[in-house]
Amino acid sequence: QVQLAESGGGLVQAGGSLRLSCAASGRTFGTYTMGWFRQAPGKEREFVAALSWSGANRGYADSVKGRFTISRDNVKNTMYLQMNSLKPEDTAVYYCAFRFGTISPRAPYDYWGQGTQVTVSS
Repeated sequence: QVQLAESGGGLVQAGGSLRLSCAASGRTFGTYTMGWFRQAPGKEREFVAALSWSGANRGYADSVKGRFTISRDNVKNTMYLQMNSLKPEDTAVYYCAFRFGTISPRAPYDYWGQGTQVTVSS
């Protein structure tokens, strides 16, 4: 079992920055992938970014490339999403997710956090 807890969401003006954190606990060993997803009102949940357990491989949605950076601190067992140059269309609930196995674009995730709200005002 893996538990995930997001933090760091909030209200920011367009062009601003936020950093989301995802603290993982439980059976977080072996080969795994962690990712960020988001869901805006009235829309389906969408992939944002993913990071392999080693940190060597990462992927981003086209909509956030060059603006968002995914990273991790193995000592703290925490994953981060640094979001810069935020746009109103980035407004959504952001979810942290965890899956066992290597990074894979369409593989389902096994565990999810409760989500944190990010609101970008114009």
